[in-house]
Amino acid sequence: MRSWGGKIIVGLLGMLVGGPIGLIIGVLVGHFLDRGVERVRTFNPFRPYAPGEKEALQEALFSAGFSIMGHLAKADGQVSKQEIGAAEAAMTRMQLDEDQRRRAREAFRRGKEDDFPLDQTVAAFREQVRYRRHMVLVFLEVLLQMALADGELAPEEERILFRVAEGLGVPEAQFRQILNMILAQSRFSGAGAGAGGAAADRSRPSLSQAYQVLGVSESASDQEIKKAYRKRMSENHPDKLAARGVPEEMIRVATEKTAEIGKAYEMIKESRGFR
Repeated sequence: MRSWGGKIIVGLLGMLVGGPIGLIIGVLVGHFLDRGVERVRTFNPFRPYAPGEKEALQEALFSAGFSIMGHLAKADGQVSKQEIGAAEAAMTRMQLDEDQRRRAREAFRRGKEDDFPLDQTVAAFREQVRYRRHMVLVFLEVLLQMALADGELAPEEERILFRVAEGLGVPEAQFRQILNMILAQSRFSGAGAGAGGAAADRSRPSLSQAYQVLGVSESASDQEIKKAYRKRMSENHPDKLAARGVPEEMIRVATEKTAEIGKAYEMIKESRGFR
């Protein structure tokens, strides 16, 4: 429902002060105030769910997620056993039951089809979650983790991911920041082992990678590092994700990185000698 309070109140005040011209100016000012209020209201991540909305959102995340995973796997022309193993590993990490696995495999197969409508799938998902922007970011991170399950990000996979981000209205700079942090986390943790059989680098992660996991430069101050750590941990807190309607299956995947964030922070603290 449209908001009219700003137009009425500011318009009347304008008329009292400046007569008819003041009324016109007041209505215009009130219009922009109402638009701001409406934007805050609709994009509030804790906006109450309408009946059935939460279930519809969860189904949209599940269906779009695994179908795009299938499309990513087919990006180089054929789906390898390694990529199928990566998808199965994602299902295991999400602790899906047999029915959920069946639906996930069906969605994955749809994504592999030559005529898979990627842009339409992304547009439909964006429409479904238009008031829940935090879900868009969780969705992108889950896709990135899937693409990196074999230990590398192929150019065609990267192109598709940027296309998905653009379709979801995520600015390129913001998505590139997310990509860099997920890449750093993958290298920091040695991700890839067991997800399709790729061998992981089990050497001690570098300090440089630890900074990248937190999304800060090595020249950042201690205070900036603490702030970045608190922000990253807060963004991935399971209770907050659950309150925002993120499906439990995706919360399990999204919150795995909190352990790596903590390890990265401890490494930086040790090197700098602060508490």
